[in-house]
Amino acid sequence: MQGKAFKFGDNISTDHIVPGRLAHLRSNLPELAKHVLEDADPTFASRVKEGDFVVGGNNFGLGSSREHAPLVIKMAGVSAVLAKSVARIFFRNAINRGLPVLICDTDKINDGDELEVDLKQGLIIDKTNGNRLTFNKIPDAMLSILHEGGLMPYIKKYGDFQM
Repeated sequence: MQGKAFKFGDNISTDHIVPGRLAHLRSNLPELAKHVLEDADPTFASRVKEGDFVVGGNNFGLGSSREHAPLVIKMAGVSAVLAKSVARIFFRNAINRGLPVLICDTDKINDGDELEVDLKQGLIIDKTNGNRLTFNKIPDAMLSILHEGGLMPYIKKYGDFQM
């Protein structure tokens, strides 16, 4: 995966990702995706391109269990979320929706850096500054779910969960 880093700080909540005032758009996900992360960066949705990365600090995705939050991030074209730490429910919802979440030290990544990510190797190369960052290898079962685009497409294809 390759793309540009969009850097956010600590404690980006699901309300920053999908503002509660837009709950009426939950049945129109393409429209909701046009507002993704607008409370953290009003220009994000208009600037993000297919393959880019959301880079957070500590406690990314805290708050309610809004399943729409990782889904609209993915729909906006983001290929993965990188953060120092992530709320457990956000992490699980992201994997279920086919959005990789990589736990790593994001201090050395700057807004706008060009990144290359290898999920199998657990490696992030910052092509802008030359830094090489690692993250824990993603278990094969999770890689399979991500490869199929999420848990539901995986179950539809295989009819069961294969280990």
